[in-house]
Amino acid sequence: MFATLVNCAAIVLGSLIGLLGAKRIKDGYREVVFAGAGVTTLVIGFSMAFKSANVVYLALALITGGLIGTAMDIDGAILRFGVFLEKFAKGGRISSGNTKDGWDFGHGFLNASVLFCVGAMSLVGSFKAGTEGDYTLILTKSVLDGFMAIFFSAALGPGVAFSALPILIYQGGLTLGAGFLKPYVSPAMLAELTGIGGALVVMIGLNLLALKKIKTADFLPGIVLIVLLVLADPLVARIAGALGL
Repeated sequence: MFATLVNCAAIVLGSLIGLLGAKRIKDGYREVVFAGAGVTTLVIGFSMAFKSANVVYLALALITGGLIGTAMDIDGAILRFGVFLEKFAKGGRISSGNTKDGWDFGHGFLNASVLFCVGAMSLVGSFKAGTEGDYTLILTKSVLDGFMAIFFSAALGPGVAFSALPILIYQGGLTLGAGFLKPYVSPAMLAELTGIGGALVVMIGLNLLALKKIKTADFLPGIVLIVLLVLADPLVARIAGALGL
């Protein structure tokens, strides 16, 4: 858990630096911050998405997961939780949507949470920390997340800092359960998880650049589906072989 706590602290510290810096940025330069953060996010997302070795599984999991997430309104639920956190942070007072600085607390929390949780470093690093006591990957991720938090908080506001909460729960849970989960995470599984995670990060980049409004969190069930597809792959191969396909 030590490495996860460091990761959370790096995100909070990076967010505070970004917020302090954003106060010095004139309104006319805010678009530049959004563009820079958006393009950087796209680069990260595409580099991850290309790790996928099975585009059919990626497409099936992403589309089916998106339909399930839309029916469940996962994006709306996370945004409502973000609104609750904003209200808590303001001592019961809440804005009507965006803050007076033009920041959107809920979307800042949502986008940063997805970005910091879906990477392979989060998964593998947690397993290595939990089973081997090796904190190298998570500590490296902490540095990267801290720098990304600077840019994200400058563009999206204080909601980014609160993304440390899902990191604490997600990475902390993976670290504690690493001994049980690690045998199921094969190289093929890791590749597909990285691929679909990259697709989600690309969606965040498109949103930041205002190229397409996508409810990114609605596609989160795709992560579960890609796991099931990879686990079922040997069975499918055996059935296809038996049928001579």
